[in-house]
Amino acid sequence: MLLEGSCHCGAVRFSVESHTPYPFMRCYCSICRKTGGGGGYAINIMGEAGTLKVDGAEHMGIYHARMPDGKGAIKHSSAERHFSRECGSPLYLSDHRWPHWVYPMASAIDTPLPKPPEVVSLMLDFAASWAEVAPGKHFGEYPKESIENWHKRHKLLC
Repeated sequence: MLLEGSCHCGAVRFSVESHTPYPFMRCYCSICRKTGGGGGYAINIMGEAGTLKVDGAEHMGIYHARMPDGKGAIKHSSAERHFSRECGSPLYLSDHRWPHWVYPMASAIDTPLPKPPEVVSLMLDFAASWAEVAPGKHFGEYPKESIENWHKRHKLLC
């Protein structure tokens, strides 16, 4: 499925092919909440990196999230959160550890996305106290099931 997306002001537009277009995951971690706004719900679909086309890349910035290293220090994530420098819209995430994939933010996709048959809420150990958690499957951190395997299990792989 070809996904087309953009930032709010239209300075950046992108497209990417996806075999996993159902936005079923809602992430409640502080990184997704603070970089995406609201409850988060950021990285929940996957696209083939080799098909990514971007118009307006000169208007984009990249953010590497700051993360505790478990020893009292802060490290920067290898994940690159791409966003519009013009309006601040989060667009997609990429990471050299998974070079074949990009992870578009469902909120940036303009193509009508299919409604998922279930919702998975993850990183609930880090949710804001005010966040309303969607009904469905709940996980304190990341579930073991991948985005691709979730789509396969539901026979929704495009």
